Amino acid sequence: MDLSLTEEQQAFRALARDFLEREAVPHRMQWDHDESVDLAIVPKMAELGFFGLTIPEEYGGVGGDYVTYSLAMEELGRADSALRGIVSVSSGLVGKSILFHGTEEQKQEWLPQLAAGTRLGCFGLTEPGTGSDAGNLTSRATRDGADWLVTGQKLFITNGTWADVALVFARTSDDGPRGITAFLVPTDSPGFEAREIKGKLGLRGQATAELFLHDVRVPDSARLGEVGHGFKIAMGTLDKGRLAVASGCVGIVQGCLEASVAYATERTQFGRPIASFQLVQDLIADISLDADAARLLAWRCADLVDRGEPFGTAASKAKLFASEAAVRAANNAIQVHGGAGYVDDFPVAKYLRDARVMTLYEGTSQIQKLIIGRAETGISAFT
Repeated sequence: MDLSLTEEQQAFRALARDFLEREAVPHRMQWDHDESVDLAIVPKMAELGFFGLTIPEEYGGVGGDYVTYSLAMEELGRADSALRGIVSVSSGLVGKSILFHGTEEQKQEWLPQLAAGTRLGCFGLTEPGTGSDAGNLTSRATRDGADWLVTGQKLFITNGTWADVALVFARTSDDGPRGITAFLVPTDSPGFEAREIKGKLGLRGQATAELFLHDVRVPDSARLGEVGHGFKIAMGTLDKGRLAVASGCVGIVQGCLEASVAYATERTQFGRPIASFQLVQDLIADISLDADAARLLAWRCADLVDRGEPFGTAASKAKLFASEAAVRAANNAIQVHGGAGYVDDFPVAKYLRDARVMTLYEGTSQIQKLIIGRAETGISAFT
């Protein structure tokens, strides 16, 4: 479906798919079993431009628009969602936070490295006691002369054990969400510890970690944005992050569609391909419909970003629909495959395991509904 795509956007999508078919798809099940992707793919992805999309050339990026970024996230989601997470967290959540809120010195220090994939970032917001209620996080940063001492614990942090810099949100006052400040913390700082979380249901190739900060000393020059603006930075960044998640989910749905069509046209029962059975076509039709609807919601959000128009609600709609659609599509794809879909010989079981978390992180489906409901009614259900 190439509606409204430019020749350049279509060319990038084709280039990205060809690269991932060669460099990722043949290895994704092994990475899943090993619970780690081969990080040798990171510089290769960076060379193709995955990490530099939407980062200006003056900071080492390749520029580009958000529709192209959405296409890139879709292809990564189709190939291996673990790779999508590495890119969208490092260059998306962290890189774009620095781009829009950082000082010139912070941009020059971090953006060229993030865009080149020579350094990775992680987004330190979620804590053991605060997920959806991020405004009540308990990590704390206290002044110590010209520095800050950061203490706290973060949970379920993508890239946590691989990152060179952690964007850490910590409380600098007790004024609720207005008391949160953001800091760029090098992960080799004394007192910083990352412990990998193993045994995940999905996204097993992606490093997910628990972070521990024990009086980690950072200079005031490491503060991102103004004191007390951290919550606003986090929420604004997550709007664009939801576009990345939605687009990655479109990739999962598309992968399920392609796998189901291929299997149904090759597999025979009762002397004919199962694709000729009405109920199999019903399952495939549902997957196809979800793919188109989710993609158009993601593209609409990306287009709003490119035009400089408000996109927060559109991001929530895209993320909500696409993440739930990815779970439905993967479940339907397994049904098309029958028993073969329950083992690793085909990609659909992995698609289901990877899709399930998409309804949880960067704002659960329930949180997205509250955001959409607030936009429609003008009344917040958060308070």
